[in-house]
Amino acid sequence: MHSIDTAPQVSLQPWSEAGFAVLRRQNTPEMTEHLGGPESPEKLADRHRRYLDPAKNGTMFLVVLPDGQVAGSTGFWDHEWEGEPAYETGYAILPEFQGRGLAMAATLAAAEAARADGRHRWLYAFPSVEHGASNAVCRKAGFELRGDSEFEYPKGHFIRSNVWRLDLATD
Repeated sequence: MHSIDTAPQVSLQPWSEAGFAVLRRQNTPEMTEHLGGPESPEKLADRHRRYLDPAKNGTMFLVVLPDGQVAGSTGFWDHEWEGEPAYETGYAILPEFQGRGLAMAATLAAAEAARADGRHRWLYAFPSVEHGASNAVCRKAGFELRGDSEFEYPKGHFIRSNVWRLDLATD
């Protein structure tokens, strides 16, 4: 598994009102191509409100560079997989910051936060089988490919996803 020391430097800041601007910038056909397309303004506002309440909806973060620029978002939330409680993670890096290893760095940082949370052993990610870059993030971050599955995201939209799993009980 990769060490955070070898990944680009990012910090995770708790989701805040600033996150709504990031969600709007991520809500483009290019960034949502493998997620069912852009959401309506109402759905985006609902998502933002959910992200502001980690006790109910998981822990979302803004991905911040050392110079203070917000490069994207990541997080983890409860998700049952194959009858076992686990976490799920997701990540989205804005286009102008892509290709620098920031998604992997953010995913590793989110995994550390999930490990510190300590309620579940496993962290899963479910990128579309057709999303090469997102699958590469999982592979480079040390996740194990467990197969593929039909996966619903967002609600009402099914995609064929790879099932990636990271053991939070090991370093």
